[in-house]
Amino acid sequence: MMHEKNAKFIVLCLMLTQCCLSPAATADSSFEDNDFAEFEDFDSDDDFVEVQQSNVGPQLSTAEEIPTLTEKGLKRDHSILEDDDDDGIVEDEDEFFKDEEEFEGFDSPDKDDEDLDQKTEPKLTVAKIPMHFRTHWDSYWMEMLMLAGLMVYFINFFAGKAKNANLANRWFNTHRALLDDNFVLVGDDGKMDNEKNGLIKESESLYTLWCSGRTCCEGMLVELKMIKRQDVVSLMAGLMRPQQDQIHIKIDLTRGVMDTFVFFVGTKRTVTKVFKEYSDLSKYCTQVSKPEIRYNVPNGLSVLSEIPEATAAILENRVIITLTKYQQYIDYLHISDQFSGPVQQEDANTLKQPDTKPILWAGFNLPREGNMEAVKPLFILIFYLMERLKTYRMSKEGKQKAERNRLRVEEEFLKSTHAARAEAAAQRREEKRKQEKERVMAEDDPEKQRRWEMKEQKRQAKKKAPKMKRLAVKSL
Repeated sequence: MMHEKNAKFIVLCLMLTQCCLSPAATADSSFEDNDFAEFEDFDSDDDFVEVQQSNVGPQLSTAEEIPTLTEKGLKRDHSILEDDDDDGIVEDEDEFFKDEEEFEGFDSPDKDDEDLDQKTEPKLTVAKIPMHFRTHWDSYWMEMLMLAGLMVYFINFFAGKAKNANLANRWFNTHRALLDDNFVLVGDDGKMDNEKNGLIKESESLYTLWCSGRTCCEGMLVELKMIKRQDVVSLMAGLMRPQQDQIHIKIDLTRGVMDTFVFFVGTKRTVTKVFKEYSDLSKYCTQVSKPEIRYNVPNGLSVLSEIPEATAAILENRVIITLTKYQQYIDYLHISDQFSGPVQQEDANTLKQPDTKPILWAGFNLPREGNMEAVKPLFILIFYLMERLKTYRMSKEGKQKAERNRLRVEEEFLKSTHAARAEAAAQRREEKRKQEKERVMAEDDPEKQRRWEMKEQKRQAKKKAPKMKRLAVKSL
């Protein structure tokens, strides 16, 4: 009874084992269909080989491939055993790392690359990048406009610079002989050895020339102020407000050469401008009404005069003829013995009148066509006026009037600076008293110090006392 129960239990276990191993049994037709076939086939340890499926390699679907792998595995194991027995032979490293059974879970890089290449080939896609630069020339109109503007600016710069230099040299060459006849030194550059005897270039539109070595004057400065032809902006502004090349002549006369008077003649626009800018004209001169009738000056010119007698002497027949003939080139003529520069702003600390000097200034317009011979007679007029000022003397009445004008200007200045001068005088007295006190206190004489203190107290009491006016009363 006991044996029957054991037999049934063994049969059930075998049936369950057969159900679990049925796929392997159906795949291999060489196994026999009995209950103990699985134990009979694996009696020898050398015939057992565990076959693992690789995640990457192909799966074995037939039973014929198992013996082949088994034989290879046995041969490899046998070679390893032989290598272990032989100490003098070293296994190849490449073969060692290619062994799949030695490193479980280690994927061969060559095999993986081949499998990946076979399974999925990478597809290269070129990204569509938008073009940053346009292909049409009309798309660069802003850049082309800027380049064209720069080209025009540089071309105009070099052309205007060359033209101004050409006009200045032409003027100098035309007047060189006249200047050499009237001055010993022409073209002084302020150095001990005059290296460059000619015009001095201050800028692209300004040239200067200094001349010295003549009686009745300390020197003459000639300034050639050209139109800024090298500047496109100035040329554009000149279209709305026309400009002209000008020459300014500034002569510092020797003191005592000319009489005391102030005179100015020029265009109406220039007269209106300088009358407000220069202190000698605003303080001493008045504008002459109808100068074309009184002094026969041409229409379009105005006259500022201090002494009518001196104005009539300057505007004589020769000068009037020259002004009439060359009126288009004349800008102004300025003669003064009280020239002190532009009008200074009122300053309370100014306690002294500005220094004055006698001058002869002139401004002429240069011809537009560049014919410098046309303005040469005006330069001769300047030298004539210098000789005229040296020899002319006013009458007694004219000198007295000029003296009264200068006293009036001085009184006006003293009145305007009275408060400042009083404050400065009080400050000087206080400083003097402070120095005296320090000197007395430094001495070792108590009696002298006491007397000085009593004197100071009396002075302070007198200063604080109310001021009373004394009246004289006649006795009956």
